Amino acid sequence: MRVKFWGVRGSTPTPHPENLRYGGNTSCVEVRIGDSLYIFDCGTGFRALGQQLRSEFNSRNICAHVFVSHFHWDHIQGIPFFGPLYDKPENRFLFHSSSRTRSLKRVMEEQMTSPYFPVDMTEMKAHRAFYDFEEGSMPLDDVVVQGSWLNHPQGCMGFRIETKTGVLVYATDNEPGDPEFDKNVRKLAAGADVLIYDSQYLPDEYIARKRGWGHSHWREAINIVMESGAKELVLFHHDPDHDDACIDNVVKEARNYYPKVRAAAEGMELIL
Repeated sequence: MRVKFWGVRGSTPTPHPENLRYGGNTSCVEVRIGDSLYIFDCGTGFRALGQQLRSEFNSRNICAHVFVSHFHWDHIQGIPFFGPLYDKPENRFLFHSSSRTRSLKRVMEEQMTSPYFPVDMTEMKAHRAFYDFEEGSMPLDDVVVQGSWLNHPQGCMGFRIETKTGVLVYATDNEPGDPEFDKNVRKLAAGADVLIYDSQYLPDEYIARKRGWGHSHWREAINIVMESGAKELVLFHHDPDHDDACIDNVVKEARNYYPKVRAAAEGMELIL
């Protein structure tokens, strides 16, 4: 399993010089398992992934499973700018998301209607299929994907990807403090080789003024890793106001509690 980060920022893109090492694009993570391609979230990093796939596949067809955790802007902003959706009918994209609030197909259509966007979804030539994915497990080829609800306004789905070579958990946009959801995220992360987890706020920021905003902090991330038995922690969904120096300090402090911690950065790759 190869994991690559294309967007690691939360809330809004931050294309500023002080953010260049970690990156300013919003959530998008690529997972390769053999010849199969899985994509988690479609923030502005989704555009850069599309450029890479066009270059890599050239005239070959692209097929991918795309999991969308929820429909807030920073997780869908890249969809209208993902080049392979416009190229040819032989490209196939299978979208998986919850329809608890509304369907992803409807969200995409509304996102690209006037006055928000100059062209609509009829310009997209690629084959698109939409599947409702709620809590539970779904086998895909030689992979099992498990979904679990996280604590976030309007809801957010966390994902666990189980393969013969390792277990990856993608759990972004989760707020601690609710016993049911706290149990959910620990169960999702249990024994995982890598946990990608929301650490948008600093602990003091969260306590002072961010309760109820739907996000977590690095100290809670450490708690989850230590209580779930996950092996490595990747801090994710960095706050727009946290520059590279701030994130460096977060990683340094977090490693005082747990050694296998790193912060997600655009272009970073992990091999499981």
